[in-house]
Amino acid sequence: MIWLVSELPTVSVIIPARGAGESLPETLAAIAAQTYRNVIEVIVAAADEESRSAARGTTVVDNPTGSTPAGLNLALAASTGDVIVRCDAHAVLPSEYIERAVELLGESGAANVGGMQVPVGTTPWEEAIAYAMTSPLGAGDARYRTGGDAGPVETVYLGVFRREALVAAGGYDEAFWRNQDYELNHRLIDAGHTVWFDPELRVIYRPRGSLSELAGQYFAYGRSKRLFSRKHPGDLRLRQWAPPGLVLVLVVSLLASLVAPILILTPLIYLAVLTATEFVRGAEDPLRVAAALATMHVSWGVGFLRG
Repeated sequence: MIWLVSELPTVSVIIPARGAGESLPETLAAIAAQTYRNVIEVIVAAADEESRSAARGTTVVDNPTGSTPAGLNLALAASTGDVIVRCDAHAVLPSEYIERAVELLGESGAANVGGMQVPVGTTPWEEAIAYAMTSPLGAGDARYRTGGDAGPVETVYLGVFRREALVAAGGYDEAFWRNQDYELNHRLIDAGHTVWFDPELRVIYRPRGSLSELAGQYFAYGRSKRLFSRKHPGDLRLRQWAPPGLVLVLVVSLLASLVAPILILTPLIYLAVLTATEFVRGAEDPLRVAAALATMHVSWGVGFLRG
């Protein structure tokens, strides 16, 4: 359906927030600057006092578990808009984001529309991690990270939903502390809906600032993907078996090197290939980017195996 200007749907923005005292004000300022004229409420599901204080001027609901999907569901239950805009407390929406997304909902007939995650770092490690997240070696064929043509996809970054479709799907599965967006979009597609990607919807994202933080993030991603594989058997892509396969190869090589020392070169060759690839791609600091990629691969793989 195409909405007329006089029939603009109401919009609710929902934001899960934990430890977001520094980032949330910028997120809220970007929402306040939106060109769309019918944003009726911003609802923050706050997990701590820091986020609660930063959310002044919005509707605040408590999220005692601190989990992202639980916070999103609590905020969704408190919302009233025809369209639900899912936002992160560390994301900055461009001023025309909601206006364009609502237009796309009407033009495409999709249940959910979204665009690209654009990692932007401010420190050397954040910049390296941001570069790694947009590398084919780090993002695979995920269009919300690498770009591509507009059209139906498996998932998008964040998401702008028709309320009725989101509610009918049951909201977010709270078992998925990570990858809850991918899992929800999978259910929407299974229900016959379309998830629509548009590369013009670009949202700034600030990546983790250290390898240890990145490792924790990707370990959780891997565990959640294993949970997804149990809930939706047969739906894993071949590329998603690569990180756990890599971990097994590296472990076996290190153990076997006790008998055949030449095999100690396996992890060194792996790191050298990553470094050379990112050098060719034009990375300013290919060693840091390679370290970030290796952290992403190994942490995701270990998380999947442990999941």
